[in-house]
Amino acid sequence: MNVVHVTHEAVEKIGGIGTVIAGLTTAEAYDEAVDRTVLLGPLFATDKPVNERLGEGGKIIYSSLDEIRPREWLEKFTPIEQTYDVHVIYGTRQIHEPYSDRTVKVEVIVVDVFHANEARLNLFKGQLFEKFGVPSEQFQDIWEYEEYVRLAEPGYEVLKAIGVDGRGEPVVLLAHEYMGMPTALKACLDGAPNVRTVFYAHEVASVRPIVEKQPGHDTMFYNVMNKAREEGRTLEEVFPQTRDEYKHPLVKASRYCDHIFAVGDFVVSEMKFLDRHVARTDIDLVYNGIPAERCTPRERRESRSLLKQYASSLLGWEPTWIFTHVARPVLSKGIWRDLRIMHELESRLAARGESAIFFMLGTLAGTRRRADVLQMERVYGWPLAHETGYPDLAAGEEVVGGMFDAFNRDHEASRAVFVNQWGFDARCCGRRMPEGMSIADLRRGTDLEFGLSVYEPFGISQLEPLSFGALCVVSNVCGCMGFVKAVADAGEYEHVIEADFLGLEGPKSLGEMLELGGRERDAVEDREARRLAKVVIDRLPRDAQTGEQRIARGCELASRMSWERVVREYLLPSLDRVAEE
Repeated sequence: MNVVHVTHEAVEKIGGIGTVIAGLTTAEAYDEAVDRTVLLGPLFATDKPVNERLGEGGKIIYSSLDEIRPREWLEKFTPIEQTYDVHVIYGTRQIHEPYSDRTVKVEVIVVDVFHANEARLNLFKGQLFEKFGVPSEQFQDIWEYEEYVRLAEPGYEVLKAIGVDGRGEPVVLLAHEYMGMPTALKACLDGAPNVRTVFYAHEVASVRPIVEKQPGHDTMFYNVMNKAREEGRTLEEVFPQTRDEYKHPLVKASRYCDHIFAVGDFVVSEMKFLDRHVARTDIDLVYNGIPAERCTPRERRESRSLLKQYASSLLGWEPTWIFTHVARPVLSKGIWRDLRIMHELESRLAARGESAIFFMLGTLAGTRRRADVLQMERVYGWPLAHETGYPDLAAGEEVVGGMFDAFNRDHEASRAVFVNQWGFDARCCGRRMPEGMSIADLRRGTDLEFGLSVYEPFGISQLEPLSFGALCVVSNVCGCMGFVKAVADAGEYEHVIEADFLGLEGPKSLGEMLELGGRERDAVEDREARRLAKVVIDRLPRDAQTGEQRIARGCELASRMSWERVVREYLLPSLDRVAEE
């Protein structure tokens, strides 16, 4: 079997999809079952040096952009480049998965679509509209839409030119999110009998903006979705504004693919809410994997000691507990919910003579220079204190910084520290951080990881500290929570604490649910924060035996959610079924 991944992360890992591709392709089971893996995507910049064109460890076989044109490939690729007015870069790159420490080599196709044969492109756009209802004219001024439509035809022709055409081995083309859909639709138009298309739903792009923009967030949306589905209504009928989102028609066109993979249970429900045709389409759950790294009690104690040492250098006192949240500080992560629980923990901690520090690690403004970090640290005590404006709070970080400052003014037994930096070591974070500290210590040494997102199709990072014995407090809308329930027996995941912000008091009509706003959500969140704080304070391990048991049980549970198991028990059976249909 040949597998093609159409993705914006063909050359390098940028975010979640790159993590998923790394986890899948480096699994031994994947290597045993898949003969060729090809990553296909657009070229994002033409000014990179040749040796960086295909990322770290990349090797160019052919690149008209760089005048690398071996004769055997020149004859295959030149007609495609001339027909579509593009440049083709073809080669290989290495994919490394840090937790398994496995590295594999895959083929890569990158197409320079900054130019295009407009006449050919318009013919294709016409077909997209006539056959699949995708209105390109409405969105062609949006580059994030346009570039993937431009990629589809030349990218698919290059696949055929390198022999990934379904004439021999069956080909499964995985369209990762809306970005891969134009190429999948091109494959549908081509009609090759041994090529199958799959929409790989890492989220439902039509749903995310609704959840994020509406003040009721998940509390409103998922209650509305369930009620609307009972009444036979679709997403567009309830939320007509989705028609104006450029990703929506491409996601909706997933009904024309041979199959759909979804990374979480809620994603399945969202896809079925999307469209009546999609609701009748085969959708397979293919969860993401999580790290299952082992650590000894001693290693955990050492990491925890480093974190306490750093906390002491910031606060002037050593906290009893370390709480963390590693994520981009964006609205969907529900960071204010972390602080609600911290607030409810305040009196409970004080009553026990305990204290806590909460580290939020994530940035929207990129990596700060060491000189800037040292200046902020020296002048006003960054990261405990912040100032607005780059190199400190910028690009949307101001909201989180303000929330943390307000929290720290009103609480004594706990402190919230927003580390708005990429990296967690002394070089990146200043002289107060112990030498030798790394992000691995943050994961190994934490007592609790928050993950209370309002929209989270899966959420790998929420469970990363699981195998180190930490409590993981996770929203029930997170796909990873469904995976925990799928692999664990009842009572077996006491250190994964499920948060439920969907519970409403009393029956409500669809119209009443649509009116749910910030006030109603606040009431739900306050009630749930009180419940969660009580669970957390009771489950924090206060003796060595409990701590060691948590490490052992957490590691065992994480191992059942590893990429290896995901590939063997979820991905490969689905791929086989798609290939055989």
